[in-house]
Amino acid sequence: MKAGVVDDSGRSMGNVSLPTEAHRGQEFGLERMCETIRQAVAAANLKMSDIAAIGVATPGTMDIPAGIILDPPNLKPWRNVPVRDYVQKKFKLPTAFQNDANAAAYGEYWAGAGKQARSMVLFTLGTGIGGGIIIGDMVLEGEHSHGAEVGHIKIEMTKPRQCGCGRWGCLEAYASATAVVKRATESLAKRGVKSQLKGLANKEGGLTARDVFAAAEAGDALAAEIVEDTAYYLAVGATNLMHTIDPDMVVFAGGMVAAGESFLQQIRKHVAQLAFPVPAEKTQIVYAQLGSDAGYIGAAACARRLYHQRRTSSKK
Repeated sequence: MKAGVVDDSGRSMGNVSLPTEAHRGQEFGLERMCETIRQAVAAANLKMSDIAAIGVATPGTMDIPAGIILDPPNLKPWRNVPVRDYVQKKFKLPTAFQNDANAAAYGEYWAGAGKQARSMVLFTLGTGIGGGIIIGDMVLEGEHSHGAEVGHIKIEMTKPRQCGCGRWGCLEAYASATAVVKRATESLAKRGVKSQLKGLANKEGGLTARDVFAAAEAGDALAAEIVEDTAYYLAVGATNLMHTIDPDMVVFAGGMVAAGESFLQQIRKHVAQLAFPVPAEKTQIVYAQLGSDAGYIGAAACARRLYHQRRTSSKK
């Protein structure tokens, strides 16, 4: 768990992290969440009385309006956890609740790469692909709290790969870090293939997406092909969103942004070939700026919005 204190301009005043230890159950987890908040406030040399509102962002299936995590696959055995109400009662402060990827998108929109944009799509590239959509300062949550699942856009249904979600043809199954390694491993298994990735695949810990991108940069033909294909798949996903909501900006975040500017240029090249001419020309395609701080900064942005909404309604 990571918590930080953020001022009204989106500036982080410090943060702390504590292990979640999900296996110890949801009651322990909720109290650990509160302890992380307390430590973050202390790290910023503040008191809880200095805090205007709290924002909490979590992974997993959820009911955002109710403030409940439903059945998170990575937080077993948690189930139907009333996160927002627990935190709100503990601190007696307005508390906002949001999906973690939506929060990261809102953080980048408020204080990062998208702060000059009116609308933005974020793709977070890691073990999976998450993301969020912001339109005119509104987080697109969807009617059932499952909006903006950008990693599960279908990009191939003729001979689709199976995704970690159990379904087929998702962007995540082709362009996540996990998928990059899987596609590389499959290629290495073919007879006669020559690549420096073969030696890397035998190292302790196995092949990583970082290895693939580094090998491509060093001129390895197989690695370069995998990176090029990954850029194409991400361009397909970006184009689908560009043709759906026509955003000002598409932002890529997560561990794979370490691939650098050349990878971003490859994505832009494919978008130019795939998208309608006007959005292809006018949509900015950039990397995120806030790194791993985006989540708690975005959660704070949700808290800030809730705080101002309540102040406005109380004056009417």
